[in-house]
Amino acid sequence: MARNVLKENSTLLDAALRIVDPLFTLASGALAYYLYFDAWEMQAHYVAALLAVALLAFAAFPSLKLYQSQRGISFAEEVRALFLAWLAIAVTGGVFLFLTKTGADFSRGWALLWMTGGFLAHTLSRAAIRIVLRMLRRRGHNLRHVVIAGAGEHGRDVAARLRMAPWSGLHVRCFYDDDARLHGTMVDGIPVLGGLDRVAEDLAQDSADQVWIALPLRADKRVREVLDSLRQTSAVVVFVPDIYSFHLLHHSVTEVAGMPVLNLTDSPHTGVDSTLKTLEDLVLASLLLVASLPLWVLIGVGVKLSSPGPVFYRQERVTWNGQRFAMLKFRSMPQNTETGSGPVWSRSGERRATWFGAFLRRYSLDELPQLFNVLKGEMSLVGPRPERPEFVRQFRQRIPGYMQKHLVKAGITGWAQVNDLRGDTDLAQRIQYDLYYIDHWSVTFDLRILALTLWHILTSRHAH
Repeated sequence: MARNVLKENSTLLDAALRIVDPLFTLASGALAYYLYFDAWEMQAHYVAALLAVALLAFAAFPSLKLYQSQRGISFAEEVRALFLAWLAIAVTGGVFLFLTKTGADFSRGWALLWMTGGFLAHTLSRAAIRIVLRMLRRRGHNLRHVVIAGAGEHGRDVAARLRMAPWSGLHVRCFYDDDARLHGTMVDGIPVLGGLDRVAEDLAQDSADQVWIALPLRADKRVREVLDSLRQTSAVVVFVPDIYSFHLLHHSVTEVAGMPVLNLTDSPHTGVDSTLKTLEDLVLASLLLVASLPLWVLIGVGVKLSSPGPVFYRQERVTWNGQRFAMLKFRSMPQNTETGSGPVWSRSGERRATWFGAFLRRYSLDELPQLFNVLKGEMSLVGPRPERPEFVRQFRQRIPGYMQKHLVKAGITGWAQVNDLRGDTDLAQRIQYDLYYIDHWSVTFDLRILALTLWHILTSRHAH
């Protein structure tokens, strides 16, 4: 009985949060006022601002997916939704004050304390709720019982993934499969009760919360038949397509012209993530440029003394979406080195660079001018290294997934580079590291790579 009560109360929790969250924004604003002004008695226009934001939160928070089921959703995704919600409040409030030009004078310090403190407190409250629910679910409470239609390889993989995430509160009760040899047996410790035709009939006798259809894509006719039979039940039906047999890269689900669309390969830098990546590049590249300017002067003098010719060298490379751009470097070779040979792949032991150019290459100092490429939006600080168009034409035919690295901007440094995959190293392995970066991109991942870059420069065995 306790389990059923907790299950029913989960919807009450969502309803309560829809009321509590707007009150939370109001309370955090009042507390910020007390902490900033050391007084509880508020001026009228501050009270009006608090009430307006609370109403805005009540109307806007549901549309920002704060109240959808969090089962199977990571805490990072929930924090991201909270951040966007509070950012929407801050931006909307600022725009409203600018457009209406109200005579009310608001303290920026109070507003900043309210927004940041409210977001952090809101995040901590959601973390506490997750901890409590996780404890209950590990003890068998607040569970959703799942029936899996399909006990093949894909169905077993789905069950294994759910079993490895007990915090989601999704408990696999049984399998159903058309393979008669499996009926009455245990598959990975889960009973196979019968064929797919029995699913709807058994649910009428012993209900389950969800039915997950885990059949291969080639069984599309059977999927439709199972769906038709499940119309007689009130169970939530989930279709888990066997897309993991494909090579996926930052896949996502969107809607285009009213149609659900599954993107098997997509760039991680879209929407808000694109803005975050751009801000990261602009801020950090500007700081690095200013900090390294004295070094630029010394390098420029060294280049001029080592051989006649310009200090900088431009070379055509390929970046995001296959676009070409002129990548800037400190010149490390004598002028016209490739006039007779054409484009040549850099290899260990070659002697084309000047003595000073070899020093620049060893410590990647010849790459510093690419900070200008970053500020122009042609490159990023972190991303797959760009190649020349001549080599791209060769590698796209030989290296599986090579062109997918162009789903993001090329970078000065990258995940492959800090793992010492640069220069004349295994190109196929390097591409796998680049694709891993694209599939797992985050700002924190970028910062980690940047922090590792200095150590890599000092210890690399493949810089030449």
